[in-house]
Amino acid sequence: MSTTVQAGPRTLPPLGPTRKLKVPKQAERTLANGLTVIVVRRPAVPLVELRLWMPFGKANLARGAVLAQSLLSGTPTMSAVQIAAELQKVGGGLSAGLDPDRLMLSGAGLVTGLDRMLEILAEVLTGATYPEQEVSTERDRLVDRIQVAQSQPAHLARTALLKRIYGRHPYAVQTPEPDQVRAVRAPALRKLHAERVHPTDAVLVLVGDVQPERALDAAEAALAGWTGPGHATELPPAPPLESGPLLLVDRPGSVQSSLRMALPAVPRTHPDHAALQLANLVFGGYFSSRWVENIREDKGYTYGPHSSVEHSVAGSVLVAAAEVATEVTGPALLETTYELGRLASLPPKPDELEQARQYALGTLQLGMSTQAGLASLTSAYAGNGLRLDFLAEHAARLAKATVDDVAEAGARYLAPAKAVTVVLGDAERIGGPLAALTPVDRVAAGS
Repeated sequence: MSTTVQAGPRTLPPLGPTRKLKVPKQAERTLANGLTVIVVRRPAVPLVELRLWMPFGKANLARGAVLAQSLLSGTPTMSAVQIAAELQKVGGGLSAGLDPDRLMLSGAGLVTGLDRMLEILAEVLTGATYPEQEVSTERDRLVDRIQVAQSQPAHLARTALLKRIYGRHPYAVQTPEPDQVRAVRAPALRKLHAERVHPTDAVLVLVGDVQPERALDAAEAALAGWTGPGHATELPPAPPLESGPLLLVDRPGSVQSSLRMALPAVPRTHPDHAALQLANLVFGGYFSSRWVENIREDKGYTYGPHSSVEHSVAGSVLVAAAEVATEVTGPALLETTYELGRLASLPPKPDELEQARQYALGTLQLGMSTQAGLASLTSAYAGNGLRLDFLAEHAARLAKATVDDVAEAGARYLAPAKAVTVVLGDAERIGGPLAALTPVDRVAAGS
């Protein structure tokens, strides 16, 4: 005998109370060479996370990318293999990366190996040799990765959006061309290292099961000899967004379209930042948002639309992204514009705002729950002149933001008329439906 149960709407349990954000204490010391060291004790496991942030804006993009790829390729006393082996002896590792603002060294290791990890870091910073053979190998790997990226629709759409947003600003191009990378040689990297890899305005973050004063002393002992005035750089402010015709990037034969929208945003310290973060969550910043409900859950146009505020040293921007089937590109753009307009003209419901608020506050808690997350968060904030104390201020602003505050932020920043829109896809199939909605400029992919 079987029983049929009639399904109905699920009743969700009420949201629990918001836990007060506890910001860990940090110790800080600025060394004589200009390096700032920040230490946060987090004794969950016997490890320490390391993040070193160095200003690097406006450097030659191809050379900077190869430098980051080759930074750990050798010193006067160690080869790349020996560097890796020495780090492994203390349960550690280091890696380097580059973004439009900074050169970053990241790593982790056993607390008992902190002194040795800092010694190796210091040797790399003061004596990286960039051996010709290692540079050649790393350069070829970088070329391969760039070529793979350039075959991906998401990368092509991102590249087109950055150019459309930033124009002549250094942020406009963030990936070098393969031929530019192939032309980089080791002597140019040594010269760039001498100019840009320096302690002035750099920030070292250590997070883990450490005694803060002991860790500060260890960092000073290891890195006091890292000197040099370097080459000061200041990025110009990012240009204001200029809306205009939709940019249609033609990718013939594509079975889906990559939809990207950029909208104005504000830095973390701006009074509107908390309200804008909540407005973005209501629109498309998490799975329960209006945009996701509309074009994923209701209409099935896409799998994972998402929007977020991107913060850089020279400015902030809100970016919305979705991959949609070619045949529904026009309808997806229409629904996206509708949701932006709805948020810009109608206040969110109180329960809708409260759910977004709980998500934002919970995300803050989650981001600080691990040593790695706390280290990355501390470093990101320090690179913008902030400290962890700001998290408590931001959490308070999120908690206090009203429906009216969020409605005002939606009207000010998320109005569809303010958007810069880029769509990458098969122009022959999607050009007509898009042109029926908005003026369109058409270009070829990669142009």
